[in-house]
Amino acid sequence: MFVLGIETSCDESAVSVVKDGKEILSNVIYSQTDIHKKYGGVFPELASRAHVDVLIPVIEEAIQKAGSPKIDLIATTRGPGLIGALLIGLNAAKALSIAWDIPFVGVNHIEAHLYASMMNQSVQFPSLGVVLSGGHTFMVLIKSLGVYEMIGQTVDDAMGEAFDKVAKILGLPYPGGPEVEKLAKMGDDSKISFTAGRVKRSELDFSFSGLKTSVLYASKEEHSKADIAASFQKTAINDVIKKISLVKKKFEFSQIFIGGGVSHNQKLRETLKNSFDLPLFFPPPGLSMDNAAMIGGLGYHLYLKNGKDSLDLEAKPRISLVTNS
Repeated sequence: MFVLGIETSCDESAVSVVKDGKEILSNVIYSQTDIHKKYGGVFPELASRAHVDVLIPVIEEAIQKAGSPKIDLIATTRGPGLIGALLIGLNAAKALSIAWDIPFVGVNHIEAHLYASMMNQSVQFPSLGVVLSGGHTFMVLIKSLGVYEMIGQTVDDAMGEAFDKVAKILGLPYPGGPEVEKLAKMGDDSKISFTAGRVKRSELDFSFSGLKTSVLYASKEEHSKADIAASFQKTAINDVIKKISLVKKKFEFSQIFIGGGVSHNQKLRETLKNSFDLPLFFPPPGLSMDNAAMIGGLGYHLYLKNGKDSLDLEAKPRISLVTNS
């Protein structure tokens, strides 16, 4: 089955053609980074307009690069994300579904981030899923594909959001996460003693707001920006390791799947691999950040399990992962 995946949840216009949920035939991404760079973050209205301008050409390019197969199914992000941006992709998918007389399914964007790391793996259930992105940070017990138990989540900033805010504090350009990682390589992560946030009565939840504030105070003292970046990064990563270690004591699982944009951080990958003896999986190159291959891949399985979605399906700026159970 050839699935056309469409992803427009934020500032990436992405389209992919995926065969049988795992073979990526094309994966085209139009980045809006240059548009939003001057604002230091995503400007929602401009993001929606950019999707309108480029989505059809990106769809045509993805199909052409895939060898122009006959598309059997359309999968599109229905949430969470920016409502205007989501509507562009969702309505395009509905229009194509009618024009081509084929079914379409709506996909949960954060579930797709988890699927990106499972896409070409032999998955054993239960497993632990960890999503670390600019909008979400949480841990779930994956009981089967589509069935999840929430274990811990952030009570304030997402991990990627904290990286971006630290980048702003340090005067680094947008997008900030990769810039913090780059600067951290030149610093000493033992120079500054930062402390990760603690959530009372909920030891498995995350809190990055206080850590971000500590960075703000440190930036006003006699510390190099590189040392601040390195120390911040080390503290944030160690907090993830601490939480996973606590989960490991409370739950049984055989594998760990990491998804989301922060999973591209090489220091994170290296530290996690050295910290756990369980099989640990990350998205392959090109699938850590927002992309349509993960949407098309997961959409295939959702269609086999639940059938097609109605044309009445609505976009959801907020949607819980556990509602899929």
